[in-house]
Amino acid sequence: MKTLYAAKTISVGVHPTVHVLGFKIDTDIVTSTLLAAAIFLYLGFRMRAKITSGVPSKIQIFWEFLYEQVRDLAESAMGPKGRRFVPIGVTLFLFILICNWIGFIPSAMHPGSSGEILPAPTGDVNLPLAMALLVIGWVHIESFRARGFRGYFNHYRQPYTALAPINVIEEITKPITLTFRLFGNLFSGGLMILVMTTLLPIYVVPFGEILWKPFDLFIGAIQAYIFMLLTILYFTFATSNEDHDETAHVALQEASH
Repeated sequence: MKTLYAAKTISVGVHPTVHVLGFKIDTDIVTSTLLAAAIFLYLGFRMRAKITSGVPSKIQIFWEFLYEQVRDLAESAMGPKGRRFVPIGVTLFLFILICNWIGFIPSAMHPGSSGEILPAPTGDVNLPLAMALLVIGWVHIESFRARGFRGYFNHYRQPYTALAPINVIEEITKPITLTFRLFGNLFSGGLMILVMTTLLPIYVVPFGEILWKPFDLFIGAIQAYIFMLLTILYFTFATSNEDHDETAHVALQEASH
């Protein structure tokens, strides 16, 4: 009976909206996304103001650590040319991490009966899809630049011409899989909280949220890392020559699983 009650009570994907020029805009998702962007920019400008060649501040240590980790990952996958993609890797990881962790902030006016005022924007499909399309579009541009016109189209025929349709389908599905890998995990976390608040007695709900939230933070960090890792590997596979395509492809498949 409780399960049936939950199915009738829980609303999936319902947001406060406004209509602008015929477009429906989810105001809560836009607000949390802008908040995440503001936090990201604050950390960046704060680091720029505090940067020094002497004793580094805590925020400089944080940025240097993050940069070094992404740089080591990019160089291990692509060699020295991987440094070009360190900025996008750092940006994606930190921005997605902030977006994921915004959902940790308790912002529901009435827990269990109202949605969060500041939900994790990556828990809505639109932001992950926008980032995935940006990444894959950029990847194809870099692939065209690295391989040239003929090399770009010839790589779809590897290792055999008969596999060209499958390779094309694989490219088409990349933004879809990248989107739902991030969106699905974040959405499921928010849905789990909603299920607990609906099914559990009211006096148990706070304890359930306290136990789940730290796990949600961990999932948010892992998903930010995976999105960044897959981005680096996509650039690796797109800009590698034919001798290294197979190695890059194997690494990409392992990361995807």
